[in-house]
Amino acid sequence: MSEVVEMDGRQVGVDEVVGELLAARETIKELRSEARSAVRRQRLEQELEPYQVELLKLQRHLEETNRRMIVVFEGRDAAGKGGTIRRVTRYMNEKHYRVVALGKPTEEQRSQWYFQRHVAQFPTGGEIVLFDRSWYNRAMVEPVFGFCTDDEYRNFIRGVVGFEKDLVRQGTILLKLYFSVTKEEQRRRFDRRRTDPLRQWKLSEIDVQAQEHWDDFTDMKYRMLKKTSTSEAPWWIVRSENKHFARLNAMRLILNAVPYEGRSESLDFVPDPAIVVSGPQELALMEADRIRSGRFEA
Repeated sequence: MSEVVEMDGRQVGVDEVVGELLAARETIKELRSEARSAVRRQRLEQELEPYQVELLKLQRHLEETNRRMIVVFEGRDAAGKGGTIRRVTRYMNEKHYRVVALGKPTEEQRSQWYFQRHVAQFPTGGEIVLFDRSWYNRAMVEPVFGFCTDDEYRNFIRGVVGFEKDLVRQGTILLKLYFSVTKEEQRRRFDRRRTDPLRQWKLSEIDVQAQEHWDDFTDMKYRMLKKTSTSEAPWWIVRSENKHFARLNAMRLILNAVPYEGRSESLDFVPDPAIVVSGPQELALMEADRIRSGRFEA
């Protein structure tokens, strides 16, 4: 039988006291860990603030010059597109930007010119539109899951380059970002979505199948970069295993796309080459992987 001691006017077994002390120690350890994580998150967010100030200058430049800008965010599921968009727009003037995330097309939209529902969302003068997935659904998601026919895919690939060249020629600033994540990191993020009640809403049926179709998506990524990365509308690949560095470098790419005035002389605007590579560079890396191992790796 456990020895009994008096605590707070009551008789308590020593084993119970020891258990409460151990539980309290674990609670303190968890609170300290949470506090350290909160401090680290705050520090990382503060690192983004000078670039968010620059984004306000960019936005003001677009308004003053009546220019239009489109930023396309593409990439695998759980690659960090949504989190980056939230950081980019956090302090922007809501009157002059929009985030567009189109859902499944209606039957009426399916009978229209493919680009029609996207064009309806394009910016007016002085506005920036950020597409959380875009017309490039037809280059990756739709063919992988059979949501379009082979002819529809081929027609898209043949038409999108001219479509984007016309867009740029008529004065729209177009920036295309592809967020790249490893298979292992994607799996880890999916597992977190499954177990975290605050993130479960992010997990869709398509997400569940993403790992099974990993190689299919890689093949379609290669074809997309090969056919649609042009001098007028190049692709930029953003490595997003580290979400903070991906967000920081995506901001740099956006800021470098517009020659606005008043750019800070103290900030580093050069994208980190370990995080950002051009479309042609990514193609060369993928082709080297295929030669080395007989298959694409990323």
